[in-house]
Amino acid sequence: MISKTCGYGIRGIVYLAVKSTQNQKVGIQELSKELDIPQHFLGKVMQDLARRGLIHSIKGPNGGFYVTQDALKMPLIRVVEAIDGLGILQKCFLGREECSETNPCHLHEEFATCRNGIFNNFRKKTIGDLVKT
Repeated sequence: MISKTCGYGIRGIVYLAVKSTQNQKVGIQELSKELDIPQHFLGKVMQDLARRGLIHSIKGPNGGFYVTQDALKMPLIRVVEAIDGLGILQKCFLGREECSETNPCHLHEEFATCRNGIFNNFRKKTIGDLVKT
């Protein structure tokens, strides 16, 4: 449902949230190693999230990525929207362009229920909820 990139972004923010509760900034090497994600790819994801204001970064020897306490209240849908866009949660399961309520595909109703459930979970669950688990 979400891209691998989006999954990496969510995992990265959750890791940063854990470290930020200890007032720690995390460099891309540590982040990449701990999450077992290619450094170059993860660096681009984290930089994009920083540009969008979802996480923060400081350059230099004592720098790194971090999140503020406000990030713990951030719903996951904001990360999905920043990386994948919300269109991913609105597309036809079979890939039909013309699929809609008035012209549904054969899986429209079943998939709409699942899609709406996933969307609602992303909207309700916060970064803080994932830190607790």
